[in-house]
Amino acid sequence: MVDAARVRGTLLRLLNMDTPSGREGIAADFLEGELRGMGFLTWRDDAGEVLGGDTGNLLARLEGTAPHAPPLLLNAHMDTVVSTAGLVIREEDGILRASAATLLGVDDKCGVTAILEGVRAALDEGFPRPTLEIAFTVCEETGLWGAKRLDPGTLAARQAYAFDTGKPVGGIVVATPSHNNLAFTVRGMAAHVGMAPERGISAIRIAADAILRMPLGRIDEETTANIGVIEGGTADNIVPDRVECRGEARSHSEEKVERQTRAMVDAFQAAAQAAGGRVEARVERLYTRFSVERGHPLVRRAVEAGRRAGIADPVIRAAGGGSDANVLNLRGLPTVVVGLGYENLFGADERVALADVTQASRIVAELLRLAGMGQ
Repeated sequence: MVDAARVRGTLLRLLNMDTPSGREGIAADFLEGELRGMGFLTWRDDAGEVLGGDTGNLLARLEGTAPHAPPLLLNAHMDTVVSTAGLVIREEDGILRASAATLLGVDDKCGVTAILEGVRAALDEGFPRPTLEIAFTVCEETGLWGAKRLDPGTLAARQAYAFDTGKPVGGIVVATPSHNNLAFTVRGMAAHVGMAPERGISAIRIAADAILRMPLGRIDEETTANIGVIEGGTADNIVPDRVECRGEARSHSEEKVERQTRAMVDAFQAAAQAAGGRVEARVERLYTRFSVERGHPLVRRAVEAGRRAGIADPVIRAAGGGSDANVLNLRGLPTVVVGLGYENLFGADERVALADVTQASRIVAELLRLAGMGQ
C-alpha cells in the first residue's frame, strides 16, 4: 500500500534539490541510493559526459517474479526547466506551492516521486510482477537529450510508461506532435539614418515582412506555429543589418508539420529577396510524433490501473507537447504518458496536490500488479 506520508517526504526532498538541466547529479545520487536499497541493479550512461552535465541518465533493473510477464520500463526526468535555487515551499491544505521567487519544479519531480514510491509499495506488498526497468533521464527540458542518448541495447523492456504530464491525474496521453525548431539569420545592409538611409536594407523590416507573410498560431486542429524570439539592431540611428529570429512548428501530422515549416522558410526567403537582403534558415527536428491506439494493451492496462487507484474514468487524450515518450516510441518501444495532477506548469502559481501524487504512485503499483497478472 502506498504510504502517503512517505510520498510527501520524498517529493519535498526532491523539490528542495536544485536540478536544472545538466545539474541533476544530486537527484541521481539520492535516487540511486533509494533504488539500490530496494534491490535494483543501477548504472549511469555517458549522457552527462556527452552533454556536458554532472551525471548521465540513471538506469535501474530488478528481475521479475512473474515468469511470463514481459519486462516493463518506467520513465521520468530529473531536470527542471530552470534553476529552483532559493525555493521556499508553501504547503496549505495539502497543496504545495512555491514562493514567488522560483518555480516549484513539479515537472518532473512528481513523476520521479510517483515511480519511486509506487515501486516501493509494490515491492512491500510482494505480488508477482514483471522484470522492472527504470530510466530517470537528464536534460529532458532542453530537447529530450538524455532520452536521445539512451542505448536501446541496454533495455529489455518492450513497453513503457512515462510519468511526465499534469492534470488530470491518471490521464493517459496517447499522441503528441512532431516539433521542428526554426532559426533565421536575416542580413541587410547598415547605413546611418540621418545621412543616407536609402543606402540601408533593414533586416528588421525584412523579418517583419516575413512574419506577416506566414501563417502562425493555430493553423488547424493538428498544427500550430510561432515566431517567439527576435533579436537584432545595434542603435536607433543605424539601419539594422542583422536580425535573428527563432520559432517552431508542431503538428500531429508529419505532412502538415513539414508543409508549415516550408511555408515559414519560404516567407523569409521571399521577404529577403524582395528587399535585396539575404536569409539563412536552419531547421532542427526536436522530436517526432507518436500515436498509440486506444485499444493497445498498454492503454487498457493504464485505464484499469487508474480505476483500481480510485479514478472512475481515466481520460485518454492527445497532447501538444513532447516528452521522453516521443524518443522511446520512435525507437520502437510503445510508450504512453501518465498524468500526475500538477497545475499551472511554469506559471507563477505552479502547484500540486499531495493527494494527486499519492494517487499517481498507486497507479504505478497497480500497473506492476496488472503486468504481473499478464494484463
